[in-house]
Amino acid sequence: MLKDSTILVTGGTGSFGHKFVKMTLAKYNPRKIIIYSRDEMKQWDMAKLYAGDDRVRFFIGDVRDRERLYRALDGVDYVVHAAATKIVPTAEYNPFECIKTNINGAMNVIDACIDKRVKRCVALSTDKACNPINLYGATKLASDKVFVAGNSYSGQHDTRFAVVRYGNVMGSRGSVIPFFRSVMNTGVLPVTDDRMTRFMITLEQGVELVWKAFEDMVGGEIYVKKIPSMKVADLAKAVAPKAEIRIVGIRPGEKLHEQMISEEDAMFTYKYDGYYKILPAIHAWNEDSLRI
Repeated sequence: MLKDSTILVTGGTGSFGHKFVKMTLAKYNPRKIIIYSRDEMKQWDMAKLYAGDDRVRFFIGDVRDRERLYRALDGVDYVVHAAATKIVPTAEYNPFECIKTNINGAMNVIDACIDKRVKRCVALSTDKACNPINLYGATKLASDKVFVAGNSYSGQHDTRFAVVRYGNVMGSRGSVIPFFRSVMNTGVLPVTDDRMTRFMITLEQGVELVWKAFEDMVGGEIYVKKIPSMKVADLAKAVAPKAEIRIVGIRPGEKLHEQMISEEDAMFTYKYDGYYKILPAIHAWNEDSLRI
């Protein structure tokens, strides 16, 4: 499906974007992958990795800027929406900024994809969108809802939207493993609560789930990878067995245990090899045999 196509990745200079570009170039040989992000230095650094490869292009822009998105999406076949404000405490203390990017930005992406006749768009979500207690999770829940409902707005344009839901992406910037590695030489690893657990997914698994969504989606699905949950304290011990584990208390907006699928969504959820698929209740899409 992605072979000889043009793909745009919002927030493409992040950890996911780096892995997605590398793996997709190798597997599908697309005509072009456009990195759409607002940080010029990250784009500059990433461009060095693909110097001489005309398939990788860079476009400075923000998902908050609808007109810039319209320009960037000209001639694009597929979109991966990875741009987000993601750090839980940052969102708690800067709620207006988080809403502008995660909700308003999602709406801009949907409108631009429909009007530019993009074929398929897959948005990245998080376990924190499932029964959220923090602002980041709440904005991603809203984002998931507008992407699912976006299929109602595309009309004859035939643009389709789906969502993939992750846990903590191991090795990504801002995740717990790089943080533990950065402070392990101090001999002390801070853990918020000894009971805290998190779902863990690799970057490679994340990319493969996006590929699966592009291949399988009819529109409105939320794809959830089957991934393990583990105690953060055990993870800290695995990173630095000799380090002291120091309990520092839960930060604003944190849960002890995350969920990937809520009890309410379970009745609309189907099980497959390696993943689950949540179908939306709106428009009776959960009864659509094409989506199951």
